[in-house]
Amino acid sequence: MPAEPANATAAGPTALAGVPREVGVAKPDPVVVADGVVRRFGGVTAVDVGHVEFQRGAITALIGPNGAGKTTFFNLLSCFDQPQEGTWSFNGEPLRGVVPHQVARRGMVRTFQLTKVLSKLTVIENMRLGATAQRGERFLSSLLKPLWAAQEAEVTARADELLVRFKLDHMREEFAASLSGGQRKLLEMARALMTDPELIMLDEPMAGVNPALKQSLLGHVKALRDEGRSVIFVEHDMDMVFDISDWVVVMAEGRIIAEGPPADVGANPAVIDAYLGTHHDRDLAPDLGGGGTS
Repeated sequence: MPAEPANATAAGPTALAGVPREVGVAKPDPVVVADGVVRRFGGVTAVDVGHVEFQRGAITALIGPNGAGKTTFFNLLSCFDQPQEGTWSFNGEPLRGVVPHQVARRGMVRTFQLTKVLSKLTVIENMRLGATAQRGERFLSSLLKPLWAAQEAEVTARADELLVRFKLDHMREEFAASLSGGQRKLLEMARALMTDPELIMLDEPMAGVNPALKQSLLGHVKALRDEGRSVIFVEHDMDMVFDISDWVVVMAEGRIIAEGPPADVGANPAVIDAYLGTHHDRDLAPDLGGGGTS
């Protein structure tokens, strides 16, 4: 059983200050909880997570070396894949067997490492597509514009506000195919906000992004937390991890090997070994004997 945190009533990043730096530790107010989640592909166990909790209102990074199982675990939490064993929940509601669009309607949305913008639609059309429960999407009502025109105007106004916020308003009528890789990341994040989610999951938001746009993306992720949203992201860019994370969860060979604040995790011997190998600090040159030097 996970240890009880010192402050069981606080929420957000400040509440994590009193949480022990232990794998599987309970959080004051978890938004996502996973227990005994196992995913196998043939004879290979890609994910074997005993217990982990993600704090509400905080930015949590999920890191680890290549092949650690991060993206697979990410896909399991967001229900784009299903495990052979285990349970996980969002806001206390079990998610096993729930399909991704139903997860999004509950307030948990995700982006992808390879962006899923629709290239042959304009930027504003991509944004409108992100809104849920649109009456104009039903076949019969779509034939009667007065039934959905007002709602579409509200959706468009919301989309325009987000395009201004993400500095994409000048690309409003451009096809998404014309956007750069970084702009597509911004568009996908902006589109995710069309559902007004409580939790946003970002899969390598910095992958393939021009350095000039990285600071902009970092600011937008921090702004999500400042609005009271929870963020979980997978990332290899350690500068980003140390810059914006409140808590870091480290995976290696499908298991969680460490968690804690960025500074603590960065100094954890188990994490260093996972990234660099157990002999990273040893002289690997053969013993030539006799104490001589070459």
